[in-house]
Amino acid sequence: MSIELKHLGTHPEQALRNAGWNWMLGTDTLPYVTSDVVVVSEAQAERFYEAANNLYEMLIEAAQYIIDHNLWQEAGIPSNLIDLIRYSWEDDRHVHLYGRFDLVETQAEAVKLIEFNADTATCIPETAVVQWAHLRMNGLDDSEQFNTIYETLVGQFRYIREVNADLDASMLFSTMRDNPEDDANVAILVEAAREAGFDTDFAYVDEVEFSTAEGIYRQDAENGSFVRFDFWFKLVPWEYIGHDEPELAGLLTEIIRSRRAVVLNPAYTLLFQSKYILKVVWDLFPGHPLLLSADTNPVHNTKSVSKVLFGREGANVTIMDQSGSITEAVEGEYEDQPRIYQEYTNFPTDMAGSSYQAGVFYAGEACGLGFRRGGRILDNTAQFVGHIVV
Repeated sequence: MSIELKHLGTHPEQALRNAGWNWMLGTDTLPYVTSDVVVVSEAQAERFYEAANNLYEMLIEAAQYIIDHNLWQEAGIPSNLIDLIRYSWEDDRHVHLYGRFDLVETQAEAVKLIEFNADTATCIPETAVVQWAHLRMNGLDDSEQFNTIYETLVGQFRYIREVNADLDASMLFSTMRDNPEDDANVAILVEAAREAGFDTDFAYVDEVEFSTAEGIYRQDAENGSFVRFDFWFKLVPWEYIGHDEPELAGLLTEIIRSRRAVVLNPAYTLLFQSKYILKVVWDLFPGHPLLLSADTNPVHNTKSVSKVLFGREGANVTIMDQSGSITEAVEGEYEDQPRIYQEYTNFPTDMAGSSYQAGVFYAGEACGLGFRRGGRILDNTAQFVGHIVV
């Protein structure tokens, strides 16, 4: 399938500088945000919307299957998070705030699931704000986009307030230091939460205090007092907490079970994040038109993609031919993890041969579309490309 592009004369570079989002501009690499937009038909936008909504329901069934059959080890779930995953899954007050589906549209105009970034998905600023502003800056109708991410996030935060009415509407947001991209993603979430009626604050993870008796709080730098929060959003992967911060995993389990705080995204999103769920959902819905076949064993006599369970940004992904020989690979830090083997499908390409993967945000429903552009394996060198619906 070929991608149709529209080149817009005004690049959002100055707007990005004004916002302090210089990380999008690139220095020794290609600019992360481009002047191109992908031309999308209304029918395509609708296909992406329906696909994400349907896939989420299917993944719920797959997650329940993992829980019911105790497939924790197979899914790579740290044992010290199992109790918390069960608890948050069974209590409807623990709402999945948002995630991002990575999808591909094939030659047959069929949308296929690549994976679901359910726990710590990024690309919020560029998808929710930058591509919208890009149309406006070029005199185009900014409503000609599949993009209601910000408004939908506000609605999600309001719903979280409603179902947790026994708690104070105070939310602390946290990232790890020296990650300006993460900070920008959280800044959008902070604004949405504030608009939904939360009192909000920000602290890096190393500044946050945890107590089974008191909950989650931070110290005020000016007067030394401690400020407590009933909600904590952390752009820190759950698998990192489970493996590398076992003491914190235990504290959070006690804090959440005792209603000292609600943590977003909930621990059960780790089930969606694990690429083992790609196998489970295929086993439950074999041959489904939204899915690619997936297994824990190498696929024979067909081209396939090998992925580690919790890899990110294309790290440690390999493409293999029909004989099982590796034809393309991206190195990374996750090599020791178990793998999933997924059926290969061609990504749509533009006239220059670059590949395009669609990202569809989900926050209670599908709410926004953006594209990443790069090679056959989309890694951390990929560019973001906005879209226009015509």
